[in-house]
Amino acid sequence: MDSAANFAESRENIDKYRKGDFTMNGLTGVAALRGILLSASFLAFAAQAPLLAQTLPSPFVQTIAVEASEDDAVAAFYLENGYSTLWTGAAEVDVQRRSALFAALSRAADHGLPVARYNVTRLAAMLSGAQTEGDRARAEVALTRAYLAYARDLSSGATEPKTVDPGIVREITRPDPARLLSQIQTRNPAEVLQGLVPASPHYAQLMRTKLGLEAGLAQGGWGPVVTATSLAPGDAGDSVVALRDRLIAMGYLTRSATSRYDAAIKAAVQRFQLDHGLTADGKSDAATLAALNIAPQERLKSVIVAMERLRWMHDTPLGDRHIWVNLPEFTSKIIDQGRVTFETRAVVGKNVPAQRTPEFSDMMAHMVINPSWGVPRSIIVSEYLPLLQRNPNAVSHMQVIDNRGRVVPRGAVNFAGYSARSFPFGMRQPPSDSNALGLVKFMFPNKHNIYLHDTPAKNLFSHEVRAYSHGCIRLADPFDFAYALLSLQSDDPQGDFERHLKTRNETTVKLEQKVPVHLVYFTAWPGAKGQMTYRDDIYDRDAKLFQALEAAGVALPVVQG
Repeated sequence: MDSAANFAESRENIDKYRKGDFTMNGLTGVAALRGILLSASFLAFAAQAPLLAQTLPSPFVQTIAVEASEDDAVAAFYLENGYSTLWTGAAEVDVQRRSALFAALSRAADHGLPVARYNVTRLAAMLSGAQTEGDRARAEVALTRAYLAYARDLSSGATEPKTVDPGIVREITRPDPARLLSQIQTRNPAEVLQGLVPASPHYAQLMRTKLGLEAGLAQGGWGPVVTATSLAPGDAGDSVVALRDRLIAMGYLTRSATSRYDAAIKAAVQRFQLDHGLTADGKSDAATLAALNIAPQERLKSVIVAMERLRWMHDTPLGDRHIWVNLPEFTSKIIDQGRVTFETRAVVGKNVPAQRTPEFSDMMAHMVINPSWGVPRSIIVSEYLPLLQRNPNAVSHMQVIDNRGRVVPRGAVNFAGYSARSFPFGMRQPPSDSNALGLVKFMFPNKHNIYLHDTPAKNLFSHEVRAYSHGCIRLADPFDFAYALLSLQSDDPQGDFERHLKTRNETTVKLEQKVPVHLVYFTAWPGAKGQMTYRDDIYDRDAKLFQALEAAGVALPVVQG
């Protein structure tokens, strides 16, 4: 076949591939593209590319065709751009891209990313050691792959949420490789690479904290742990000195020579307690000392996984007004234009596999005043059916209902004749002051059947650790929460709410403007004054996430001595 025929055949095949209807020997997609790239007709076609001034395909073109053929996006990019270079050419724009990429990759560790995945040392060696056009082509493709991996990891996370823990059900979107390649080709490379960094100010604060912790570790950390079982104002001695020194090292106390638990130490302990979700009484009880003695390396892990979680949320619109439920903090907040306008304590799911509250985002659409409670089937068969089998009149506050929602008389049901699998009925608790959902629930319909609600069990809100529910979020101040939500659509939100409440009838009130709800899990999070706050890893999700990051190549700094 002559060159003109080769050219025509390859042009036709490539056009078909771009339209998605090309097959070669029964193969489609990247396998078919690889067939094009390695065919004799393509090599002849490549010789006609406008940027190649050869009558035969160069070793550079042939090598890129082979090296890039394993990746659809990379192969298509080089094919469509006539095998022009992004990184390895002599033109000034290539030099700028190359310099910007190496500068960004050299700072990947600052973001808690798996630096080994990008292997800057290997890339530099490939460039400096390139002796042939084939060597340069291999370096070209390696640089492109490193850029795409870095861009993907920095903008949307280095791990997959669902593989870390089944309770992390957050959906993430990965950046389009074709778009990333187009951007680095056509725009200022330094600006493109900087634009990959999550824009959240909280991300920047977490990153500063990470760098500060690493600097502190390089200088020896926070010093010896406090070995006392408890300390209180008025105490004195070596344990107080150890407490004093640790508070100084952590930034809660200015330099002091005192060996007595004085007012300054008490105030510092109170600030520490506030930042760690502890009762701020200024006494160093067992819980406070346990938190004080957590190693800076462990706090560093919390910060690194918090940065990863923010990367997962890169394309999740927070909303000018949104609801932020941080599970380890046991709080629910309404945030308007970046400012917390309402906050209440929350109870979250128990730390057992079927009841841990999942992490995801959705849209709150309405509230239900005087709600009935449709009991989840898992609770019916595991908790209520055994009681009913022993005593058909048990849990008398619950209605037995059929699949059409009609109440079934208990005397008509032989509970003992059913198993957990075969039991055909549902159960419902009518509206009442003792209803498990309290007097209002806030709905953001989702497949996980999670919502926010009131509760008659008010005593649980006095606990520091509040993981008691079956998965939904209970609110300490649900009426005030409702007033805050209705304030955007009512001149008298409290009055409107209470009018519905007094009817004792189940009433749905739609939110005229839906509100994004974010159920998140941050054990490290910047406080209102910029300080870092920490919470316990109640579901061990942080530990699993850091293990996944370690497996990907993230490493803590080595501390000498």
